[in-house]
Amino acid sequence: MTPDQIALGFVQYVVFLLSTTCHEAAHAFAAQIGGDLTAAESGQVSLNPLPHIRREPFGMVVMPLLGWLSQSGLIGWASAPYDPLWAMRYPKRAAWMSLAGPAANFSLSLLAALAIRIGLMAGVFSYGDISPYHLVSAPQGSAAEGFAIVLSVMFSLNILLGIFNLLPFPPLDGFGVLGLFITPDWARKLQEWRVEYRSFTFLGLVLGWRLIDYVYGPVWNAALTLVLPK
Repeated sequence: MTPDQIALGFVQYVVFLLSTTCHEAAHAFAAQIGGDLTAAESGQVSLNPLPHIRREPFGMVVMPLLGWLSQSGLIGWASAPYDPLWAMRYPKRAAWMSLAGPAANFSLSLLAALAIRIGLMAGVFSYGDISPYHLVSAPQGSAAEGFAIVLSVMFSLNILLGIFNLLPFPPLDGFGVLGLFITPDWARKLQEWRVEYRSFTFLGLVLGWRLIDYVYGPVWNAALTLVLPK
């Protein structure tokens, strides 16, 4: 690996760690508001990544670093515990809890887009090569160059995480979010199915990975209009 590849991999991992921490903290906070203290009692209503790493060390540390070192791509995951009985008793609250994680990712993308726009207007950034890691450029070797890369990765990665998690297959958040658009009885059924068929959740992840390539590109291109208007 070249020094530039090592530096980019480090930035990707740091942004991944921040993004997954915010995602799971949002789940935990929404559950706490809704009356489920399971994640709160384990310390996951926190932007400190350590409680989240302790719960999923393999998904938050081992796999991402292996993907980086092997140059096969950054792959990882995290999770926040919740009480399935609470989710079945309050399916609408559980649906809002499911939505909170992707909402945190999209919020991070919006913040990155705002910072990039401000940097462009101030003349700190210039237009880059329009790739997920280099939306904007800055003088080589300057602190602004580092910020340009971090913001580009934050914008792109959080769109990817938000979209992927909203796909409507268990165990992804999108399956739970469906509860917002149906009756409470059917929302309760969704939560029951989530528990009854959890042994098949791997199939949901496979479907998600198969579909994300078809969804991410068009959404990312559309989102670019927020950052790089014509």
